[in-house]
Amino acid sequence: MSGTSLSLLSTEALTRANQLDSIAAVLPPERRDTLASLLTQDDIATLKHLVDKGLGANTLRAMASDLAYIDAWARVATGEALPWPAPQPLLLKFIAHHLWDPIQKAEDPHHGMPEEVRHFLISQKLLRGAGPHAPATVRRRIALWSTLHRWRGLVGPFSDPHVRTALQSAVRATFRPPKKKSQKALTKDILDKLLATCWRGDLTDMRDRALLLFAFASGGRRRSEVARLNVAQLHDEPPTPENADDPSSLKLPCISIALGRTKNENGDNQSRVYIVGRSVVAMKDWLQKSGITQGAIFRAIGRWNRLSSRALTPEAVNGIIKRRCKLAGLNPIEYSAHGLRSGYMTEAARQRVPILEAMQQSRHKTVEQASVYYNEADRSRTHAARLGG
Repeated sequence: MSGTSLSLLSTEALTRANQLDSIAAVLPPERRDTLASLLTQDDIATLKHLVDKGLGANTLRAMASDLAYIDAWARVATGEALPWPAPQPLLLKFIAHHLWDPIQKAEDPHHGMPEEVRHFLISQKLLRGAGPHAPATVRRRIALWSTLHRWRGLVGPFSDPHVRTALQSAVRATFRPPKKKSQKALTKDILDKLLATCWRGDLTDMRDRALLLFAFASGGRRRSEVARLNVAQLHDEPPTPENADDPSSLKLPCISIALGRTKNENGDNQSRVYIVGRSVVAMKDWLQKSGITQGAIFRAIGRWNRLSSRALTPEAVNGIIKRRCKLAGLNPIEYSAHGLRSGYMTEAARQRVPILEAMQQSRHKTVEQASVYYNEADRSRTHAARLGG
């Protein structure tokens, strides 16, 4: 590649960076300058249009990153900017560079993505692994590429039979076993170990305790949903009996949470979930201790217990989970924020909670989708697995 390195902002890139500030709420802040170097003026105009249309923040982040990746790949793979519309050979080259046979690669170094392309993408922090991409990632990026053509009134080669055949063949040649977002489910017993590390009662411990209990009890909320939780989403509800079958039993505090926009819901249906008992107590203790009465609930805490006015990032939520795992003597590599989601569903299976009832809390759309999170070890304990015994 000729010219200034992409890591150094030109005057035009700086202008684009300033324009990206207007949509910074939906972009990773630490990648603003990099994205400004990679995205074109038309790309940014498209993103601003999508912000105005109310597309979900997580969807926009993924689209911005994928678009930047495709732009950067095209530059280094062809020596030219990404053309619109894309020619068929370029799309076939994209498939060949990202979906390939590892066995064939070992025998033929020219198979798959060229090393100079791979090294450049790694240097720009756009690529990490040395192996072929996950088919789902390639399909997602091609789908975005196709969508952008339609938005620009262009006709691309994405429905071409040769492209479809090439993609199907490449996927078959690139076997990648499914990878869990969290190696282990963060079930209630693990959750209790993490909570046991929050014993000092300072701001950080109280925040982390409230965060852990909320994320789990509310159905295993995604880290993005935890990060953007706002005081306005919380609503006090009448106390509820500790024993659901005994209305006269001890009453426990209850809060409902208006979820708003999530991965599966657009926020128009006023979806709510409820948390009861210690998760409510932890939440109210945190809000009282921190003095938060509006805005983001979970925030960064700096030196001298200085509370930030900005919400935690999803990455920071994941970091809190891993830090608490380390303090609890667990391997942080084995757990992530998504482990709370799989852990909630696994715990529901262990305690024989009907899956449809668990889905009301987790907000999974289908039984098939929700059942994925019931760990294999726990399935062996169910009545369904014992019918032939």
